[in-house]
Amino acid sequence: MKRLMIYTGLLLMMGFGLTGCYKDVILPDVAVDIDAPPQAISFKTDIAPMVNTKCALSGCHVSGAHKPYMATPGSYEQIVNGGYVNTLIPKQSILYKEINGDMKENIPSAADRQKIYDWIRNGAPNN
Repeated sequence: MKRLMIYTGLLLMMGFGLTGCYKDVILPDVAVDIDAPPQAISFKTDIAPMVNTKCALSGCHVSGAHKPYMATPGSYEQIVNGGYVNTLIPKQSILYKEINGDMKENIPSAADRQKIYDWIRNGAPNN
C-alpha cells in the first residue's frame, strides 16, 4: 500500500511537471495595411515603453546581453546609432525584419509592429 502511494505521488508530480512546460503563443489575426500612410508615432510614449516591456527582459536586450540594449535610458541611441534602423528603406531595417521574423512572438500584435514600422518611416525621430 505504501509503495502504491509513493508511485501515485511520483506519477502526479511528473504529470504536473510536464504540463508546466507548455508555452502557447497566440498571434492575433488583425488586418493591418502596412503601406498605408504612416501615423505620427512618438519614440518616448509609444516605442520606448513597448520595447522596454517586451524586449528589455532579463537575458534578452538588457545591458550586457544581446544588442541593441533596449532598456529605456539609452535605448534610442542603441537602436538608431547601432544601425538597426534604415530610414531610407524602412523594410530593410534590421529592427523591422526581426520583429516580423524571429522576434515576432515577442511583439505578437500587428498594431504594435505597425507602430514601429511607422516610426521608422517617419525618420525614426527622437521625440
